[in-house]
Amino acid sequence: MRLSWDWRLARIFDEAGEIVDESIWDVGRKPATVATRLSLLSEGRMTDEAHRLSDRFPEAVQTTIHELESGLWPPLSSDEVDLLQAASLVMAQAGIAHASSDPDRRLEHLVRAGDEMRATWTTLEARVIEWAGLFLPEINLDDNRSTIPIALAKAESLEDAATGLETAASPTGISDSEWAALSQWARGVVEVEDRLESVESAIREVATEHLPSTSALIGPLLAARMSTTAHGRDRLARLPSGTVQVLGAESSFFLHLRDGIPVPKHGHLFQHPWVSRSPRWVRGKIARMLSGKVSIAARLDAYDGEPWGDEEVGLVEAKVADIRKRHPKPQR
Repeated sequence: MRLSWDWRLARIFDEAGEIVDESIWDVGRKPATVATRLSLLSEGRMTDEAHRLSDRFPEAVQTTIHELESGLWPPLSSDEVDLLQAASLVMAQAGIAHASSDPDRRLEHLVRAGDEMRATWTTLEARVIEWAGLFLPEINLDDNRSTIPIALAKAESLEDAATGLETAASPTGISDSEWAALSQWARGVVEVEDRLESVESAIREVATEHLPSTSALIGPLLAARMSTTAHGRDRLARLPSGTVQVLGAESSFFLHLRDGIPVPKHGHLFQHPWVSRSPRWVRGKIARMLSGKVSIAARLDAYDGEPWGDEEVGLVEAKVADIRKRHPKPQR
């Protein structure tokens, strides 16, 4: 015997293809309930009618309707087609709502937006610093890099900006039209920086809630970037620590496979001060140890483990100090 079902009914067939028994769903047919049944089918689960017939005929072999011979399954009526289309729309709306509330998707958009905004801000800031340096010849551009755009944006004239920066303006001066362009550009830099800070604040908030242990260990911004590169928290939790170590260094890794260049020792983890501020010869060792701890933290986040706190992070920091102490000089 064979048991087959779809969202409308379930049937038991004998070896000859004759219908032995059937159970039809004909009560409460609405788009929402049809959508629920279609979700069950997509997960490979039984409807109530299929369960009922399975209890009556436990020896029946489950067979999908696509494997039945032609003519053994009733076609859809026009009303059922309309109902199925309405149910498909309900499922699509539910899928969109679920995707919009998915923290992984939200983090992906926030991280990408932050990257694009930072690239824009860096370009705009470099332009206004070099531009202002022409009319403020005595100022140290490196030391005052962060204050020059703000001073230019707030000032009414070049002399006002020079006074605010405690320097002298160029004796040649600046025309009114060029000053208007320069101050407007500086205001644009300040506005983009404010937007960038707003985006990064949102990343910190979402990452701290979605990745509490990983955020506590390496910071929410880096945790969000690692999760986005891994295509989600669950996949980050499943990755081996060796892969976590080189996340963000995919180009170098494939060049290693193709051209034989040295294997990259770290990817995004280089952004963490434990790695970037360590001597060159221990960065790989620290990144290897830290990637293992990130893997553990990601699994705690993905599988509802007890979030890490200052004590656990302190133990990892102690391991970093121990690695630096055991390797004070590069090996020959």
